[in-house]
Amino acid sequence: MQVNGRAIALDKEGFLQSLDDWSEAVAAELARREGIELTPAHMEVIHLLRSFYQTYQLSPAMRPLVKYVGQQLGKDKGTSMYLLGLFPGSPAKLGSKLAGLPKPDNCL
Repeated sequence: MQVNGRAIALDKEGFLQSLDDWSEAVAAELARREGIELTPAHMEVIHLLRSFYQTYQLSPAMRPLVKYVGQQLGKDKGTSMYLLGLFPGSPAKLGSKLAGLPKPDNCL
């Protein structure tokens, strides 16, 4: 994948091979490939995912993600439905992908 003239290596599922390659421009391109236009609400959760990863050295599964978002952003955003609205299908997996993180362990 090319972003701003830089080659970004992805694995076969479209996750970054190097966490250091992440930027908001990379997130936007990954989202575009998934048919998503990033909004400030997306970026708020993406930055939270990156913070979670820095703290725990792992990408959260769905339950820890919902709990963490609720703790950080409030109960109205800390719900599965809110996250599904932003990241359809599997919010933990898709959110982690857009945040430049490894795929969560228990995601298919």
